[in-house]
Amino acid sequence: MNPVSHQKSLLRRQMRSLRLALAAADVQAASRAAAHAPLARLGSGPVAGYVAQGAELDPAPLMDALAQVGAALALPVAADREAPLIFRSWTPGAALTPDAFGIPAPLADQPQVAPTALIVPLLAFDRRGGRLGQGAGVYDRAIAALGAGHRPFLLGLAYAGQEVEDLPLEPHDQRLDAILTEAGLIEVR
Repeated sequence: MNPVSHQKSLLRRQMRSLRLALAAADVQAASRAAAHAPLARLGSGPVAGYVAQGAELDPAPLMDALAQVGAALALPVAADREAPLIFRSWTPGAALTPDAFGIPAPLADQPQVAPTALIVPLLAFDRRGGRLGQGAGVYDRAIAALGAGHRPFLLGLAYAGQEVEDLPLEPHDQRLDAILTEAGLIEVR
């Protein structure tokens, strides 16, 4: 394991515990974050969110706000653990089925889309747009697979307490354009 990967692995362990504590301490954080959302910047879509797992900050209030202003929505689908994520159209309340990671995802009969904006979960972030994910690289591969000409606006969704001074990053890591927390919006680019 290279030194940066090792640093990231150690930080993941620490940040998982911290995120769990932050989630338990503030059950209204997702609603407050949605109130700060840059809806106009996210556009009419498709905007891809995610289904929160564990202590991830839940994007449901933000996705509901986007639906109310008429944005087309999507969710990620992992066809297998090594392939880049794809994104399928989704409407709140529509049926979901477990994907290759066991995460609820739109059914296979829903159209595949290229999102114009992506709301992404994370374990840690810095103010330069650095994002520490779970370590599987699924979002980094998905963004790279969309191609430079189709790079979506990347909005990290996190508790304010997940901010760190300086994340160790590798060349494949995709930087965020902004981070949305219960405390407000942090612009990066």
